[in-house]
Amino acid sequence: MRLTAAFAIAGSLSAAPVLADDVNAKKDIIKTYSNIAAAAYGDSLASAKKLQSAIAALVAKPTDATLNGARSAWIEAREPYQQTEAYRFGNAIVDDWEGKVNAWPLDEGLIDYVQTDIYGAESDGNPYYTANVIANTKPTIAGKVLDATNIDRTLVQSLHEIDEIESNVATGYHAIEFLLWGQDLNGTGPGAGARPASDFDT
Repeated sequence: MRLTAAFAIAGSLSAAPVLADDVNAKKDIIKTYSNIAAAAYGDSLASAKKLQSAIAALVAKPTDATLNGARSAWIEAREPYQQTEAYRFGNAIVDDWEGKVNAWPLDEGLIDYVQTDIYGAESDGNPYYTANVIANTKPTIAGKVLDATNIDRTLVQSLHEIDEIESNVATGYHAIEFLLWGQDLNGTGPGAGARPASDFDT
C-alpha cells in the first residue's frame, strides 16, 4: 500500500514539469500563430492600399497603362489576402466581415453591362440580375425605383447582398476584379475579360 502511494506521489511530482512545459509550448504556438496572422494581414493591408492608389490613378487618367497598373496591383493584392483566408476557421470575428471582402460568385449585371446572350437577361432568383447601376441612374427593380444617381460608399454598401441574395456582390476583391477586367467571355477556356480603359472615361 505504501509502495503504491509512493509511486503515485512520485508520478504526480514528475508530471508537474511536463504540465508546465505543455502550457509554455501552447503559449508559444499561440504567439507564433498570432505573429504569422498579423504579418499576413499587414501585408494584405499594405497591398490593398497600393491597389487603392492604382485605381485612383486609373480613374484620374484612364489609359491602357493605368488600367494595366490597376490590374497588376489587384493580382499582387490577392496573394497576401488569400494567405489570410485560413484564419476564417475558428475565428468568428473574421468570418463576420470576410463576405464583404471576398464574396463569390457574383451576378455581374448588378454592377455593369454584360453580354446578355451569354449571361442572360434576367434571373428568377434575383431581380437585380441586370440592374447595371453604373449605366442606370434610376433602375426599376421589382417595381421599385432604385436611386443610383450618386454611386458612393453608402449606395455600394446598400447593394451588397441586397434582399439577402448572396450573389448580389457589390464590394470586395471580386467586384473590383469585374470592374477592372469586365465580363469573361472565354467560357471554360483560358483568358479573362477585356474591358477597355475607355470604360473609365467619364
